[in-house]
Amino acid sequence: MEKHRGFPGRLHGTDYQFVIRRGHKDGATKLVARERYADRRPPDRKADSAFMQALWQHFGEDPFVRGNLDAGRLSWLFEREVVAVEDPFDAESYDALLRIDVTRARVSFPEAFE
Repeated sequence: MEKHRGFPGRLHGTDYQFVIRRGHKDGATKLVARERYADRRPPDRKADSAFMQALWQHFGEDPFVRGNLDAGRLSWLFEREVVAVEDPFDAESYDALLRIDVTRARVSFPEAFE
């Protein structure tokens, strides 16, 4: 499992996790597209925005390996602002390649690109 050095571990002052410390023996937690409803709590929306900002600052438009990025946090963005690069895509692999769909991400999280 690749560890993304310099990537923030969590949203400052909260328990919203962005990375994991160590991988599971049985493989990575499966990435699934989670539905973001309009009535989500403001702290949840702030965590999504901060995570997108960290992804943008760390990787930009380049493809990146999933590595130690938190599956739960990625799943809130998966198949919308963060998309698979590979076909077929292994949603349970730490080596899976992802990238930011910049057009969609700028619409969803304009504050993350300022």
